[in-house]
Amino acid sequence: MTSTGHWHLTRTFPSSVGEVRWDRLGNPEGPPVVLLHGTPFSSYVWRAVARTLAARGHQVYVWDMPGYGQSEKSEGQDVSLGAQGRVFAELLAHWAPATPPAVVAHDFGGATALRAHLLHGARYRRLALVDPVALAPWGTSFFRLVGQHAEVFEQLPPHLHAALVREYIGTASARGLHPAVAEELAAPWLGPAGQGAFYRQIAQSDQRWTDEVEGRYGELDLPVLVCWGEDDTWIPPERGRALTARIPGADFVPIPGAGHLVQEDAPAELTGALLEFLAA
Repeated sequence: MTSTGHWHLTRTFPSSVGEVRWDRLGNPEGPPVVLLHGTPFSSYVWRAVARTLAARGHQVYVWDMPGYGQSEKSEGQDVSLGAQGRVFAELLAHWAPATPPAVVAHDFGGATALRAHLLHGARYRRLALVDPVALAPWGTSFFRLVGQHAEVFEQLPPHLHAALVREYIGTASARGLHPAVAEELAAPWLGPAGQGAFYRQIAQSDQRWTDEVEGRYGELDLPVLVCWGEDDTWIPPERGRALTARIPGADFVPIPGAGHLVQEDAPAELTGALLEFLAA
């Protein structure tokens, strides 16, 4: 991992659906923490949190899911939540930390972590879910529209596609994204490979992946924290409270002034909540 402002993942893993880029920060002997991003994002959204946790002595794993960020993007690639849950279980087996890690998961990274744990036997020490995709129904109106007509949107001229991606990503923030951050978030989706990958991941999103595990949240037998941006317009905070009520012993922490991209809108508040949770 570079020490500059740029975010570059230096390690690779040959997953069952394509090469995954990943990295590790912090103390290799420290308690392991894994950070999962959501859609249409990448591990870049965790850069501030990851560096802070690493500076506090944690061993921090970050990765870009297949089809996202710096990981492989290819025609016909399976980037569904079903595939992502399997790949996460594969990665954990590859990393083989000395003790089960704490897992922090945002957006559909939440569904990925839940599926890996409930369906694939992945073991965690504790689980923090940040504005996760977990309860039906989910997906913004834009997300559903594109999913129904992905083959049409794939034909957009590159400049119109770029404008659409930038506008869509911007709606995840309640405070507005710094232009440089917005550009970093949009960059993986630009160009021929990126444009195809953007619509591919939306076309493969299907509520059945959460339907398969939604009825099992009561089986979670580990400490769980649910954090939610109070101004999230993608998934309303009420959904977070409903999710918390389904998980035995889970705690709910609202983050004032933050939208769906809590990591960008309120990084200090989110990091503080996570540090307290991880130290318990």
